[in-house]
Amino acid sequence: MSETPLGQQAQIDAMRRLRLRDRVFPAPSTTRVIAVANQKGGVGKTSTAVNIAAALADNGLRVLLVDIDPQGNASTALGIEHHSGVPSVYEILLGGRPMAETIQACPDLDNLWCVPATIELAGAEIELVPLAEREYRLYAAIDDLRRSLRAAGEQQLDYVVIDCPPSLGLLTLNAFVASKEVLIPIQCEYYALEGLSQLLGTVERVRDSLNPALHVSTIVLTMYDGRTNLARDVAREVRTHFPDQVLRTTIPRSVKISEAPGYGQTVITYDKNSTGALSYLEAALEIAQRAGGDNG
Repeated sequence: MSETPLGQQAQIDAMRRLRLRDRVFPAPSTTRVIAVANQKGGVGKTSTAVNIAAALADNGLRVLLVDIDPQGNASTALGIEHHSGVPSVYEILLGGRPMAETIQACPDLDNLWCVPATIELAGAEIELVPLAEREYRLYAAIDDLRRSLRAAGEQQLDYVVIDCPPSLGLLTLNAFVASKEVLIPIQCEYYALEGLSQLLGTVERVRDSLNPALHVSTIVLTMYDGRTNLARDVAREVRTHFPDQVLRTTIPRSVKISEAPGYGQTVITYDKNSTGALSYLEAALEIAQRAGGDNG
């Protein structure tokens, strides 16, 4: 059995579980705000956002996921209500509603919360255009939440993870202004780097004009199949261009990762011992350790 591909993978996963069992996920000294973005669809953006958030929360860190993708897939994956009329990020951006009034607890993880996206968000790009301070609305809401927690003597969040839409419009711009870090998932396929220069250019412009602290801190290689030359070539090329940002951990193509949202779960709670869950746990550990637990 151990000489078959399945047997070999089972042995590898058993060793990974042992290594992860005693690892401590360091808490940052201040809240790390991370935008998960790629304007190219189908690269595992939302899967990465929700599973990194869940992996951090599963290891004792306090995590808020903000869903600003009108599709609401992150909200679905966390088992969060997000039908029309539910208090959501739309009311935060357009109505000035306090973020604290929109937060829902994830039913499967004690340390994970979510600000959902509802269908109303689909028109927000246009509705934001004439508004004052339109790029700063999410930043102001997160800052207000942090001050409210501090004033109430409550424990601060360790991470705010923002799942962006697959575009570079005003919703993503709000996420970039609100964040210090950008995490980019890149699919290990032929057109992996196509459009990446546009995304990096947007990050650069935001840093120059709106948020000087913004930087691409992390790149995650997703849908990786090490059996193919193409995946290995893409991974090598990305690591060559971005040696400091690319995580050592790659995220494989995984049935479990794909199945989990259908049950209103992340893969971390759906099947924590699966290859996909172990990959996201290792990736989250790298993210936590890379900053030395401190985002300044």
